[in-house]
Amino acid sequence: MKERGVGGAEPPCYTLINQPSDAEQPSEVQLRTDLEKGDLKTKTEALKKVIFMILSGEKLPGLLMTVIRFCLPLQDHTIKKLLLIYWEIVPKTSPDGKLLHEMILVCDSYRKDLQHPNEFIRGSTLRFLCKLHEPELLEPLMPSIIACLEHRHAYVRRNAVLAIFTIYKSFENLIPDAPELVSHFLEGEQDMACRRNAFLMLLQVDQPRALSYISSCLEQVGSFGDILQLVIVELIYKVCHHSPTERSKFIRCIYNLLNSNSSAVRYEAAGTLVTLSNAPSAIKAAATCYIELIIKESDNNVKLIVLERLSQLREVSVQEKVLEDLVMDILRILAAPDLEVRRKTLALALDLLTTRTVGEGVVFLRKEVGRTHNSIEHDETGKYRQLLVKTLHQCSVKFPEVASSIIPVLAEFLSDQNELAAMDVLLFMREGVQKFSNLVPTIVEKLLEVFPTIRSSKVLRSSIWILGEFVTEKEDVESVLSLVKQCLGELPLVESELRKAAGGEGEADPETKVKTKEEAEKPHVERSQGSRLVTSDGTYATQSAFSMQPLSAKDENVPSLRKILKDGDFFIGAALASSFSKMLRRLSEKKLGKESERNKMEAEVLYIIANIIRFGLSGIPVKSITPDDVERMKVCIRVVGEGNEKISNIFTVRCREALGGMLEEAAEYAATHSKMKKKKKTAVEPDDPIPFLQLLSKNDMVNGDDLFELSLSQAIGFSPKIDLIDFSASKLSKVTQLTGFSDPVYAEAYINVNQFDILLDVLIVNQTNDTLQNCTLELATLGDLKLVERPPSLVLGPHDFTNIRASIKVASTENGVIFGNIVYDVGGAGSDRNVVVMSDIHIDIMDYILPASCTDQEFRSMWAEFEWENKVSVVTSITDLNQYLQHLIKSTNMQCLTPEKAMVGECGFMAATLYAKSIFGEDALANLSIEKAIDNLSAPVTGHIRIRAKSQVRVNSILS
Repeated sequence: MKERGVGGAEPPCYTLINQPSDAEQPSEVQLRTDLEKGDLKTKTEALKKVIFMILSGEKLPGLLMTVIRFCLPLQDHTIKKLLLIYWEIVPKTSPDGKLLHEMILVCDSYRKDLQHPNEFIRGSTLRFLCKLHEPELLEPLMPSIIACLEHRHAYVRRNAVLAIFTIYKSFENLIPDAPELVSHFLEGEQDMACRRNAFLMLLQVDQPRALSYISSCLEQVGSFGDILQLVIVELIYKVCHHSPTERSKFIRCIYNLLNSNSSAVRYEAAGTLVTLSNAPSAIKAAATCYIELIIKESDNNVKLIVLERLSQLREVSVQEKVLEDLVMDILRILAAPDLEVRRKTLALALDLLTTRTVGEGVVFLRKEVGRTHNSIEHDETGKYRQLLVKTLHQCSVKFPEVASSIIPVLAEFLSDQNELAAMDVLLFMREGVQKFSNLVPTIVEKLLEVFPTIRSSKVLRSSIWILGEFVTEKEDVESVLSLVKQCLGELPLVESELRKAAGGEGEADPETKVKTKEEAEKPHVERSQGSRLVTSDGTYATQSAFSMQPLSAKDENVPSLRKILKDGDFFIGAALASSFSKMLRRLSEKKLGKESERNKMEAEVLYIIANIIRFGLSGIPVKSITPDDVERMKVCIRVVGEGNEKISNIFTVRCREALGGMLEEAAEYAATHSKMKKKKKTAVEPDDPIPFLQLLSKNDMVNGDDLFELSLSQAIGFSPKIDLIDFSASKLSKVTQLTGFSDPVYAEAYINVNQFDILLDVLIVNQTNDTLQNCTLELATLGDLKLVERPPSLVLGPHDFTNIRASIKVASTENGVIFGNIVYDVGGAGSDRNVVVMSDIHIDIMDYILPASCTDQEFRSMWAEFEWENKVSVVTSITDLNQYLQHLIKSTNMQCLTPEKAMVGECGFMAATLYAKSIFGEDALANLSIEKAIDNLSAPVTGHIRIRAKSQVRVNSILS
């Protein structure tokens, strides 16, 4: 078997050139004619076509001498530039591995170009020599390369240093004194790019010389260019990583680089400082540098990256304590306009708040809330205000002592146009009155103040419910009753509306005033059709601005509750009846006030409820009242009138207990999921070896893995994985067999799915006794996948094997297929090329979908917004409802949002909501409704699944 270096070594990476898909493939004869007899433009186009064909896998050995004879002597710069690409990719050796004799002529041309008076040609040739891997060609050129170090132009000098660097790394014997030569060059060089390349070479091949140079000019590092400073930071890290005793010498230099003019240098210096030292002063300096970078940088991507690095500092307890003192500086990042930056900043600040800093933090957030209230209203402002409200809510839960200062500010937003922010405020108030009894008077007072100004039906309904649950004093009940009467307007509702409809002219015959149900619903149908976005048959409806009727001044002056009832929302009437029932029953049980006063209030409440029921059945509102709302209000009438103790207990006690249980369950659910999100810290086992020299733990980055090597391995998809316990997490579970064991060529692929690309590592084994020439892996894709570059052709000896890597770009979460063939020639055979067809590789969308969580309001909002839905019937042999839910979660990689306690017990029916998010930021929602017969335990689960997403492709991909 041949050495792996011959058959399995990865070929050098050539320059990638985009080839037009519609380009015709000319014949070799036509190309030779164009190169020999064509003019300059024709030769240029012919040479481009030759390059395209060689990059596509064609050899074209017959054109080598033609190019040498007719293109090499030309002095045109475009031809010379194309020739450098041609010499880079053309095969330079014969099948037996020996250098072609024609390349001697090419070598002489290289030498002349290295002595050319034009600095561009010299520099381009030196850059090309960095990609040359034939020592026979490089050896005669060494004197000319070294002479270029003294050229007057910096472009030539810096490329000469790079050429010496790459040649020394690959063939040290060609220039053994390269480190000394470059060290002398570095001492006398003034150009920053040349110094950077020279210093980079010393860093890689002779660290002591690089260390000696940096030690001699430590005080001048701040005046260096940013490209040189970045390399110096890398050197200091590597030196301190391998020799921790050297840290004291260079730590001051890193501190100085935190004040560099370059953002990249400051970012790298801060990261290096954190890994080299855990001192509080170092952590504070690095964190301050990160914060300044986030504030001053305009690119949102940069802000998010640096913010993520800042958040990672919390993983070490010592660093987290330092960050807690900088929480007010972190809140300055909220000046950024991007919503995602603000969201991450608020999450980080909330985690860092302590009892010392929560007061200042809340004051700052209150000012931010006020600033959004006074700014121009748009979508981002409303979402940002909602984020601030949620953050203040969590602050009050975490630090109850600040809740009293938050509530007065947030209460003003109950009348806000942004309904989501107002609902968040109400949720906060609901939790506040339940958990903190001392806040009940404040919250009730604020709700009574803003009650008349609330226009949203949901907000008003929730406010009424809170008042009904927590108002216990007689004066407050009277205030609520007075406000409700004010918001309802003139009573009775039916007669007052009929008078308004008649224009206020006396009493008319009731038969002519009261509309029939059919007449009342007719204008409602027209209005609903006018505002409908999607019709029943699935087509989109349009509406002309000329057909829309403007609101009259009378409609604008209608009291809030009356307007909501006229629009047909009678659920708020049921909430109103239930809330008054609770308040009145409490007054009766505690015997607050005189009995006559209580009776008077009960009579007024019964009058209001009866008016709402009559108004809903009259046909005047846009929508009639539902039977459920009527039944609910009739029950409330009986509760108020009869005073049954058992029913009163349900209204006054059990409802409050249910609220407490729901809030405890929500807090428990949030705590569980927050623990799951936290990263597991590497624990130090008792029997782990201790490095006695430094007495540091294994997870200390100073003595851990080299960050530069670690980041490189992560970038190319080969980062080591830890805690691989089960088989599904190992590499073997991701190996796909592509050909059969009896095929002449056996192939299998390891599929490594990274964030935005797929890396195929294909093992190819020659199972024959023949040498396979031009063995090529031909791949094609279906779906939203794109092959980055074509794998190169190889030569496989008898029973030899090799690995071929192919990178595939992923653009969206869509199921894709990779298919292809293995094509090869048999040495000495005169037959056509042989083809082995490979099995298809199916790329699963589940690799790009991650479980996520959202609030109930966000779920409902997205469910109403997303247009595409797919409904699938459940056909399964599973007989348990919970078991099927777990099976669905595992199959779709979604997270169940329905609390576990809500699904406890056996009732024969289950409804659950699921949510997931792709790495591309696409949301996927699911609703599961399943049932089974209770009397038949062996009956399978039946029902359906509804999945919604923004596009039809995403929905179909998830269900497939």
